[in-house]
Amino acid sequence: MRMKLALLSDLHANLQAFEACIAHARAAGATQFALLGDFVGYGGDPGAVVDRVMRLVDAGAFAVRGNHDALAVLPPVAAQTLGESSAAWTHAQLDATQHAFLDALPLMRTHEDCLLVHASAHAPERWLYVDDARSAAQSLRAALDAHPQTRFIFGGHVHRQSLYYRGAGAELMAFAPTPGVVLPVPRHRHWVATVGSVGQPRDGDARAMYALFDTQRAKLVFQRVRYDVAAAVRAIDRAGVDAYSSQRLVAGR
Repeated sequence: MRMKLALLSDLHANLQAFEACIAHARAAGATQFALLGDFVGYGGDPGAVVDRVMRLVDAGAFAVRGNHDALAVLPPVAAQTLGESSAAWTHAQLDATQHAFLDALPLMRTHEDCLLVHASAHAPERWLYVDDARSAAQSLRAALDAHPQTRFIFGGHVHRQSLYYRGAGAELMAFAPTPGVVLPVPRHRHWVATVGSVGQPRDGDARAMYALFDTQRAKLVFQRVRYDVAAAVRAIDRAGVDAYSSQRLVAGR
């Protein structure tokens, strides 16, 4: 059955960016959603974003857990990073139902020949970055060991959009996608994609990121979406979250 699968990752409690990407995906014909983790952290609306994720999952969306989701359930005693320092605040903003939802999310899930994961399919609990051909190949090997039918791996975590593929040789090749350009991704190859960040892009462009995959036609398009950054900044300010988080939204860093 044909499906246009919208792939969204790293929402980071940015309700404005999340809603803009959902609306954009539906206007582009999305019939299913895959939510690839890090629903909270950094942004000012963790409860509202998790509620929105829960409603989508109730309606049939796929979802996996990210490292910030795990931190929000069980914050570290001694924070060493910005993300860890905001985890206790995020934990306090969520109710028991939201905690239980995040805690129950799987690290990976499959759908037909697609594998969905927040970071790498290799030791997903270690939150390894897929940020070059070597780490993409490591993720692919692990996916194929566990699920030999895998042709596509979709993840996030690196806050950038990238695509790797296996051609005639054994090595994976990197490809830099152009937003809005439809890419053929035929099934005789293997593909590893990072779909970017909805809520906190880090490539110098403030626009939100997601990707749309046509499962029947094997075509993938990486998207950039304008949203109300000022409103997201105000939400961070109202919440009293570290000001650096709002500065990053404006700069796309």
